[in-house]
Amino acid sequence: MEKVVADVEKVVFELFSERVEVKLTVPEDIAHGDFSTNVAMQLAGKLKQNPRALAQAIAGKLNYDTEVAGPGFINVRLSGLELTKLLDENWSETYGENNDGAGKTVIVEYPSQNMAKPYSVGHLRPGNQGWAARNLMLATGWKVITDNHLGDYGTPFGVWMTGFKKLSSDEALERNGVYELGRIYIETKKLLKTEEKSGGSELASAVQSWLLKLESGDAEAVKYSQKFNEVSLGHIHDVMERLRISTDYELGESFFAPKGKAAVEKYLAEGVFKKNADGSVVCELDEQGVDVPILVQKSNGAALYATTDLATMLYRANEFKPDRIIHAVGAEQKFYFEQLFAMAKKIGLGDIQMDHLWFGIIDQLNEDGTREKMSSRKGVVLMEELLDHAEAEARRVVEGREVSEDDVKKIALGAIKFSDFMADRRTNILFDWKTIFALTGFSGPYVQYATVRVNKILETNRDFELMSFESYDFEAEKSLVKLLLEYPDIVRHSANLLEPHRLAFFAHILAKALNQYYENNPVNSADDSTRSARLVVLKKVSQVMTHALSILGIEVPSRM
Repeated sequence: MEKVVADVEKVVFELFSERVEVKLTVPEDIAHGDFSTNVAMQLAGKLKQNPRALAQAIAGKLNYDTEVAGPGFINVRLSGLELTKLLDENWSETYGENNDGAGKTVIVEYPSQNMAKPYSVGHLRPGNQGWAARNLMLATGWKVITDNHLGDYGTPFGVWMTGFKKLSSDEALERNGVYELGRIYIETKKLLKTEEKSGGSELASAVQSWLLKLESGDAEAVKYSQKFNEVSLGHIHDVMERLRISTDYELGESFFAPKGKAAVEKYLAEGVFKKNADGSVVCELDEQGVDVPILVQKSNGAALYATTDLATMLYRANEFKPDRIIHAVGAEQKFYFEQLFAMAKKIGLGDIQMDHLWFGIIDQLNEDGTREKMSSRKGVVLMEELLDHAEAEARRVVEGREVSEDDVKKIALGAIKFSDFMADRRTNILFDWKTIFALTGFSGPYVQYATVRVNKILETNRDFELMSFESYDFEAEKSLVKLLLEYPDIVRHSANLLEPHRLAFFAHILAKALNQYYENNPVNSADDSTRSARLVVLKKVSQVMTHALSILGIEVPSRM
């Protein structure tokens, strides 16, 4: 498209001495050509001439098959051979990637689990969307730093410790690990709620007492904080390995809490923050257009999320000097991040672009057909259970075929991850076991299978010597080649908008076009020249499919 744009702009300048920005669209109906432009209508007002006459003059000078339609649209048709030559001219081992972010650093934060309970499906989307954002930034030339901002401080520890003393023991913790911590947390939260309703405060006071003990360096509090975090972190690492995601850093809230308190004192002294009558500290954000101030310290001096996030922003700015920070966190935190980013501007971090990569929740179908947020009351909620179930489903899908256990895991994970990108991230997604493993329709296994199929053809022909095919017209491959030519723009737009679902849509369309291509265009039984030409195109299809899926965190199995 860039070449066609350049050619149209050149002709316009030669004819009218006008420099215009030409935009091309791809008509839905192939009968209207491969590309269309309304540049003649753009010029008509300025030149005070009939747009159709202008379009005919421009079309007559273009070295393409053109037609003028309607009031002045110029439709351009390229042959399969012309399109294939364009693809060859732009092809490389890193096709689809660009250097838009060259020389710039971005920090991508995900999945940022809470250490107080086992890894749940609630952190499936932060992990998937964050990993895809990481890969999109890498594909567009950024230096990428990733950080898992762990919830390893604050109220969860107080709840854990209070519950541990009342409900558990070292032996139970040793025996059941993170699941014991999860049980303690849930049971203690129930007790706290019951106490609150009855007007009591003993447990709530104990929670706050343990928090203050930890902050003051109490030996027992520090010992158990380290123990609880060690158990949780081991579990988190195991699950992230199964999800095939990772981060460069794991700088949790406990790392930033002391720094946050020091920062609060600094900005209080400078008059940037304000202390309320009850002793709590806020940062007023009116100048940044946010009416509600952000609370950065409790009245008893205890740290909050905003306290540790304040320190996190300052640390990242000083340590990594990023140009951009992307936070993969759910939609429920939208207003909090508005406040946080406004505070960043107030303390002098306005030069850093800060993005909240937010997303909707995961719904599941109830027995009556209604949708509801996926929860423990309705089945799978723990990530390990979800992965186990998915792997069992994948084994069922490939039953009777020789598929390795590693490929089963790739299929299972591909199904789960692809379902996350089935729509714009800002919408809620429906997790449906019946559809995510379908070998037809919009699913990970469908796209994986299309890629496995093309790879099988390439493997079968690995010893076939490619030959000259100048006489081949590539008309049969035209739809595939046009899609391949669109891929660099798909990657660029997905990265610029932080919308990885665009890649999933593209991969599905390409897989569908590939399956339609096979129906009428045999490869292995074609004559040598045709076979050579088709293998060259299919090799490019394989590379693009594999690249698109890899950005989404999906691997291609060797067999399905």
